[in-house]
Amino acid sequence: MSALSYLSLIKLIEVLAILVGAMSGFIEARRKRMDPVGVFTVAFITAFGGGTLRDILLDKRPLFWVEHQEYAILIFVLALVAVPLIRKLRHIVSERLIVIADAIGLGLFAIAGVAEAQRAGMPLFISAMMGVITGIFGGVLRDIVCNEVPMVFRDGKPYAICAFIGCWIYLLQKHFGLAHELALWTSVGVISGLRLLTWKIDLRLGR
Repeated sequence: MSALSYLSLIKLIEVLAILVGAMSGFIEARRKRMDPVGVFTVAFITAFGGGTLRDILLDKRPLFWVEHQEYAILIFVLALVAVPLIRKLRHIVSERLIVIADAIGLGLFAIAGVAEAQRAGMPLFISAMMGVITGIFGGVLRDIVCNEVPMVFRDGKPYAICAFIGCWIYLLQKHFGLAHELALWTSVGVISGLRLLTWKIDLRLGR
C-alpha cells in the first residue's frame, strides 16, 4: 500500500470514529434531555476529546479537527438532524445502543490513535498508550459533562484493556509486515469485539 493510500485509510478510520463518537454523544445527551446546544456540545467533545488529547501529548499542531474544519462542520450539521430524529426514536435509545456505539468508537479511535503515534515516530509502548487515550478520553469527557462517573471507570469491565490489547495486535501485525489495511481493520474488529464480548458475558475486574 502506498503512503498516500495508507494516509487515506487512516483518515477514513478517523472520520468513521468521529461519526460513531458523535452518535454516542447524541444518544447520551438526549437521554439527559439536553437542548440542541447541549446535544451539539456533548457530541463535539465525545467525537474530538480523545484525538485532541492525543495531539496535545504528541505536540501536534494544529489539532486534527482544527486542521480539518469539515469535521466540526459535519458534527454541527449532524446535530441539527439528530435532535429531532433521536426524539422520534427515543424508545430504542437504550444502554445497549450506547454500549454498541462505544465499542465501535473505541476500536476506531484507538487504532487511529496508535497509527498516528507511529507516524509521529513514538516508541511502541507509547504508541499503544496513545491509542488507548484516543479511544477512551472522548467518552470520559462525555460522561463527566453528563454528570456521571465515566463508564470506563465505573462498570468494572476491561474497556481500556480491550483497546490496549487491540493496539498491540496492530503493532505486532505492522512489525511482521502484514498489509496495513488488514492490520488496521483486524485491530478495530478485535477491540470492538472484545468490548462487546466482555459486556455480554458481564466480565468484571476487581470485583
